[in-house]
Amino acid sequence: MAGMTRRDFVKLLGASGAATALGLGAGCETVPKSAKAAPRVVVVGGGFGGATCAKYLRIYDPALNVTMIEQNANFVTCPGSNWVLGGMRAMQDITHSYDALRSKHGVNVVHDRVTSIDAAKRTVGLASGKTVEYDRLVVSPGIDFRWNAIEGYDEAASELMPHAWKAGAQTVLLQKQLHAMRDGGTFIICPPPMPFRCPPGPPERVSMVAHYFKAHKPRSKILILDAKEEFSKQGLFMDAWEELYPGMIEFVPASKGGKVQRVDVKTRTVYTDEGLTTHKGDVINIIPPQRAGNIAVAGGLANETGWCPVNQHTFESTRVPNVHVIGDSAVAGAMPKSGHTANNIAKMTAASIVSLFRGVRPPSPSHVNTCYSLVSPEYGISIAAVYRINEKGVLEGVKGAGGLSPKDAPHLQRVQEAGYAQGWYQGITQDTFG
Repeated sequence: MAGMTRRDFVKLLGASGAATALGLGAGCETVPKSAKAAPRVVVVGGGFGGATCAKYLRIYDPALNVTMIEQNANFVTCPGSNWVLGGMRAMQDITHSYDALRSKHGVNVVHDRVTSIDAAKRTVGLASGKTVEYDRLVVSPGIDFRWNAIEGYDEAASELMPHAWKAGAQTVLLQKQLHAMRDGGTFIICPPPMPFRCPPGPPERVSMVAHYFKAHKPRSKILILDAKEEFSKQGLFMDAWEELYPGMIEFVPASKGGKVQRVDVKTRTVYTDEGLTTHKGDVINIIPPQRAGNIAVAGGLANETGWCPVNQHTFESTRVPNVHVIGDSAVAGAMPKSGHTANNIAKMTAASIVSLFRGVRPPSPSHVNTCYSLVSPEYGISIAAVYRINEKGVLEGVKGAGGLSPKDAPHLQRVQEAGYAQGWYQGITQDTFG
């Protein structure tokens, strides 16, 4: 990986390069011509994991019968949602349809909700009452929340103290609250303990809200009450905050009273330090602890941790045969829960499924993750890493590959990385949904 630039990392997402490397070209047959029917793959979930996997299954082998089941007509991305809060994007800019999956790639897209998985019969049950059969099942439901892990914070409370960690209506709600907030008010954000979706997401959200405040509510403050001791890219973010938003942002780690124990949604109060310290906010963003998506838990794919253990060569469940779990719900070794990770693993899982149908050894995975964050429209930072399977069969980071943006980078590099961030978003959404 010597000499590889961050732009090169993004290029590794390309379909033709992946197909060539894996020996999977368009038009390859999965089964003999004498077979009565092509293998059936059902994909549950239409996000960065599910949509990418469905698309690439058809790219790697157009003979496959691929059905993707997603309850929503469109997908609203979490990446880019913080930019909406900062005023850089509108909701329609982060909303994507499944039209290309249907028309261009031949995926049978079904808008319904999966309610059950019968591994013995190899079927999934739908809310509409229908049943869909599969030969291989891919489950990519994203995350769900551990409601009431924080006393007083249940699903109803999120309508007053939004989490906005599933993009869409919650993003709009948080944006409205920020716009209605008085100048001189306090925005409190409460990130969860690890593991959770998109570790750099909370500090990027702080940055985008600070950018909005600087332009429209300059006397306002931001208080970060964190359930952890530190956060992703912390040094880079805090240096940027001191430069761009001096005096506006305060970070309180868990050891100094940052872990939220209880909330009172009516009085907009959060309680820390075993409930002894109180903080009142004008707008409060609680990001609760997380676990695998509901259908993964209900289908027996998750263990006592709330996440889904998998064979990290193929992402086949270690608990339920013929079922692969990808995206945020899966235990992916050292890889973070991110849109880039989900997209990357989805392609390798598609390649593994095609290989398994052919009766050949699945390719040995090598994954890349890169994450860009915006601190302002012209100030970007990033982290990138390469992951490979070790001798224990677990994905681990490759030493010396990737890395953080330089601490003392010149202003021009920060501007360039801001541009790369927006290019990354355009590229990965096109790769996933286009």
